[in-house]
This record gives sequence, C-alpha cells and structure tokens, in this order.
Amino acid sequence: MAVKSLEELQQLISKKIDGFCEKNGDGRIFQPVNYILQLGGKRIRPALSLMSANLFTDELDNAVYPAVAFEIFHNFTLMHDDIMDHAPLRRGKPTVHEKWDVNTAILSGDAMMIQAYQLLIKTDSTKLIPLMQLFNTTALEVCIGQQMDMDFEQKDLVSVSEYEEMIRLKTSVLLAASMKAGALIGGASQESQDNIYKFGIHLGLAFQLLDDYLDTFGEEAQTGKRRGGDILADKKTLLMIRAFEKAGPQEMDVLNRFIGNKEAQAEEKLSAILDVYQKLEVANDLKEKVLHHHDTALQSLDLISVDADRKQALHSIADMLLGRKG
Repeated sequence: MAVKSLEELQQLISKKIDGFCEKNGDGRIFQPVNYILQLGGKRIRPALSLMSANLFTDELDNAVYPAVAFEIFHNFTLMHDDIMDHAPLRRGKPTVHEKWDVNTAILSGDAMMIQAYQLLIKTDSTKLIPLMQLFNTTALEVCIGQQMDMDFEQKDLVSVSEYEEMIRLKTSVLLAASMKAGALIGGASQESQDNIYKFGIHLGLAFQLLDDYLDTFGEEAQTGKRRGGDILADKKTLLMIRAFEKAGPQEMDVLNRFIGNKEAQAEEKLSAILDVYQKLEVANDLKEKVLHHHDTALQSLDLISVDADRKQALHSIADMLLGRKG
C-alpha cells in the first residue's frame, strides 16, 4: 500500500478547499467564509485526518469530505473566538470582524457550521452515524472548552490541571476527532480508532502549549499575532499559572501590579511580566509538559497494529513539532 506524504495531503486539501470557496461564490455571507479559509495555514488537521485514514487504506476519496468538514468547523471556531478575544489579527491579516463587522462574522461563522454538516453527510451511509456522533460530541466539547476559557478570566486562581483540561477541550479534541474520523473511514478497528484519538489528544496538547510559548516569546512575523497577546489580555496560560505558583514576594508584587490592571501601559506590562517569567524559569516548566505529551502521543501511536513504515510520517510530525529531526 502507498503512503502519501504530509505535503501531498496538504496540497489535496488545499485544492478541495479552493474548490469549495469557488462554489461558494462571492455572495455577502460567503465572502468572510472564503476569506478566513484562504488566509493560509498549514491545513494540519485535515491532512492528519487523511494521514490517519492512510494508515489503513490507500483509498482516500471517502475521507476527504469529512476532513474538509472538520477544517471548516475549525475555522468557524476561530472566527467566533476572534470576536470574543477582540483579536485584531489572524495569520497576520485582519480578523473577519475587523475587516467586516461583528454581526457579519457571527452570521458567516454560523453558515460555516452548517456547511460542515453538509460535507459530513456526503460520507458513506455505513460510517455516517458514528461519524456524526463523533463530530457532535467534539463540537459540544469545543464549546465547553471555550466557556471554561472565558470563565478563567473571572477566576483569581486556576490550576495547571484545570488549564490542561480547558485546552484539551478547546483545542485537542478537534485534532483528535479529525484523526479518529480518518481512521474510522479507513476501516480501522475500534481499538485503533481509540489509540489514534489518544495520539491526537496529546499531540494537540503539546501543540497548544507550544503555541502559548510562541505567543509570549515568539515574533509577530513568526506567529502572525501580536507578541505577548496572552499577557496583555491577562490570559491564564500555563506560563502565568506557574509564575503565580512559584513567585516570591518581589515577583508576586509585580504580577499583582500588572495582571488585571487596565491602566497599565502595554509595553511596560509586557516587559515586567516577561522579566518575571524569565526569573522563575516558567518556560522550562512548559517545555517539560510538551515533552510529556509528545512522548505519551507516540506511545499511543506505537500501539496501533499497522506496519511501522506506515506510521513513520506521524512519528515525524510529532518530532517536527518539537523541532526535532523526524
């Protein structure tokens, strides 16, 4: 059986999404849909969905529509998240609510959710019910995760375990479900579907934690977002949680002076909090978590009973996430 590369699958997905946007046309409600779908991005979720199917079959045509559906749903959540976060940029370009307006972004996002369902029901009838159950469960979990994220804004203290549960629901379950959907369509056993789902969960956790790191320590040209956006928004990321847990009196004074202070100057706040992070070495705590989830993901992948060479691409992607050579 032939195993397709990540690049081949990304190209396939991009071509399908381009066709989807072309079919949408330039109607008022679909302009923002096409805009966010064509902003770029690596199409990792749908590509991994097809890669999961490719573990078990060479026939990928039946897996394409569900993969694209999950990608459209993902972008729908980004459109609405950007509204809630008052985010000005997405992948280095104006967010939909900035380019148009909030009401347009809400309505176009709703349309994307419906379009995701339209693609899902193109699935073979023998796989449709479990696929829809997986999608519906995942969509609801993403909403719960987003609510948790918003609730954290009102809480003084959040634990590391609470934070990881929030990002599991808000981010990881969608990646994991995309992969499980691919395995389901590819004819995998229930055990293999469960293991690919666990792989996706821990890969997603590692990915989100690294995203938190890049938001704080990366450059705008690299991330497409304003550097330190999480700090300026008082987001309770793992970095901030660990800073509060490890802070001595001097660091605690700085944290209490700037976190939640709407009058603080942005650059002064960013500089002060970054200094605390560096003194307390909270980036090392984050990196340890990333390594844990990376290793746990690969343990789940190793349990899947297919030839090792068919799993090599997924091994490489997990290693690439950490900047390792796959």
